[in-house]
Amino acid sequence: MQVVRRRTRKWMALAVAALAVLAAGLGILAPTAAYAAEGCKVDYKIQSQWGGGFTGDVKITNLGDPVSGWNLVWTFPNGQRVTQAWNATTTDAGDTVTAKNMSYNASIATGASVSFGFNGSWSGANGVPASFSLNGAVCTGAVGEPSTPPTTTPPPTGGLTAMETVAAMQPGWNLGNSLDAVGADETAWGNPRITQALIENVAAQGYNSIRIPVTWDNHQSKTAPYAVEDAYLDRVEEVVGWALDADLYVLINIHHDSWIWMSAMNTNRTVVEDRYEAIWTALADRFRDAPPELLFESVNEPQFANVDDATAYALLDDLNTSFHEIVRGTGGGNATRVLVLPTLHTNADQGRLDALSATIQALDDPNLAATIHYYGFWPFSVNVAGFTKFNDEVRADLEGYFDRAYNEFVANGIPVLVGEYGLLGFDTHTGTVEQGEKLKFFEYIGYYARQKGITLQLWDNGQHFNRTTFQWRDPELFAMTKAAWTTRSGTASTDQIYVGRAATVADVSLTLNLNGTTFQGLRVGTTNLVQGTDYTISGSTLTIKASRLTTLLGDRSYGVRGTVHAVFSQGVPWRISVISYDQPTMSAATGASATFAIPTQFKGDQLATMEAKYADGTNAGPQNWTSYKEFGRAFNPDYAAGTVTLPTAFWSEVTDGQKVTLTFHFWSGRTVTYYVTESGGTVTGSLT
Repeated sequence: MQVVRRRTRKWMALAVAALAVLAAGLGILAPTAAYAAEGCKVDYKIQSQWGGGFTGDVKITNLGDPVSGWNLVWTFPNGQRVTQAWNATTTDAGDTVTAKNMSYNASIATGASVSFGFNGSWSGANGVPASFSLNGAVCTGAVGEPSTPPTTTPPPTGGLTAMETVAAMQPGWNLGNSLDAVGADETAWGNPRITQALIENVAAQGYNSIRIPVTWDNHQSKTAPYAVEDAYLDRVEEVVGWALDADLYVLINIHHDSWIWMSAMNTNRTVVEDRYEAIWTALADRFRDAPPELLFESVNEPQFANVDDATAYALLDDLNTSFHEIVRGTGGGNATRVLVLPTLHTNADQGRLDALSATIQALDDPNLAATIHYYGFWPFSVNVAGFTKFNDEVRADLEGYFDRAYNEFVANGIPVLVGEYGLLGFDTHTGTVEQGEKLKFFEYIGYYARQKGITLQLWDNGQHFNRTTFQWRDPELFAMTKAAWTTRSGTASTDQIYVGRAATVADVSLTLNLNGTTFQGLRVGTTNLVQGTDYTISGSTLTIKASRLTTLLGDRSYGVRGTVHAVFSQGVPWRISVISYDQPTMSAATGASATFAIPTQFKGDQLATMEAKYADGTNAGPQNWTSYKEFGRAFNPDYAAGTVTLPTAFWSEVTDGQKVTLTFHFWSGRTVTYYVTESGGTVTGSLT
């Protein structure tokens, strides 16, 4: 949702307040609100139709005064029903359907339009509805008088409620591993110094908010009164100012302090409370008159050592309550500023949600928001235990997580901000999760968060957006992520077609995941392929013909020989790589456990996962509850070097002198069996 806002320079709220005082002193009356003119036009299209089903597209154009929320009502003439909708939520009463805005598309400016789509069912006939009503006014294509007077309730400070504020922050991005770096300087964790150009380029990508994590430990006195360095506050204020000037909503917090010193709260309560209160007192004073687009988050991922959950909940309640009291007590913009409170560990397990809900109810403040983090179903997120694909179990975990947050908070009028999301495997290697499976995750999380009215802020510690060139390191991932801000994209059962280098080329079929879209065609570059000649489509089964694959394979040298793109009615096309390969092979090797690597000829193939077992069949290596080891930590392929490395993390949990059978699983479906034995820090690897 794009919200018209705000100021040309920070703290402009002061000027607005001053004008209001001046007007009152001169006896000038503020203008009274006029009734809003109403008018609208609706374009209803049947995009595609098949036996018993169809896809509809609805475009609403607002011809009257701006609206900040909408309901569109129509009646189907032939008993049709909506079975699935996107970019709106629908309810029906018999033949009458009501479509309601999502949080991100609630506002429609004068002359502006919003669109939503749906899949429906029909029988006998599929006629177009005769009329549509927007917020009670019939859409005639003309502007008329208002059907009801507007509310006289004054808007909250900043013009937006907490729910509207958090909705306006979608989508969001994290400036990770910079001001939150643990060290003397913001470059301590490898990122360059933050510049105004970086912030402006982030905004130019389409983001509406930025989360600026800040670690205070090295910039705060370790003795009472625990003063915060003025120079560091100045630097934080400078970066916040750049972000506000770029028309971004901004969220700042206390970040890695949560584990550096706050986790000892149960045994060092007075010091932790005093340090915590000193930081928020300094921040509240510094930003007292900042505009409402600046939000405060009490603490990142709160955690407490050696306590049970009940004690941890009480400790966090103490911190959140103290934070609320300090900020609200400074007045000014802080009196109504949206404050963001985390669950324990910023986790959406039901007990964590219930505890935070109790705190929010006790505070009884309409300008509060809840925050959680989500890095996916853990085995998939780090590629362990054989979870190499975005399957039903991975999807169910995501849905359950967001459903719980919605039911606890959003459904009760409390906004939810997912302050960090992504995949944990990115910390090791952005290739930990296979590209196509990764894209499915980002497509679905964007879609599902929209359905639940939850705002997402991408965690980026420098691995996604290059902070020097201002380019995305994985443009395909960003394109999918950006599309998911507003719509769905079609995907498929795979993004890889493996063809043996010497094998006879045959037709290859894969299943399309339409995700509410319709398949439009297959493309190579800018050339549209010919249905029936190059490919066939039957329902959701796409078959690429052998003749087209042969052309793409060319001389059939190893690796990706060509790509085709499946194009859908909305969202980004789905890339399918056509790969020539042979059975991968490995060679015997000997070396120190700290540097041991298996010589590997990948021959166009790529590694999906690795199993490790002892001779008796029990699981070997770390995480021995599963035979499938963690990608990037227990093993790591290097395609350019032609090796698979087994790092120290693997050997530290292998019994010295025992032979381990490794089974390497490749994406082509091929496997390689390899044997390793470590003795006294020396590893011997062989094929027998």
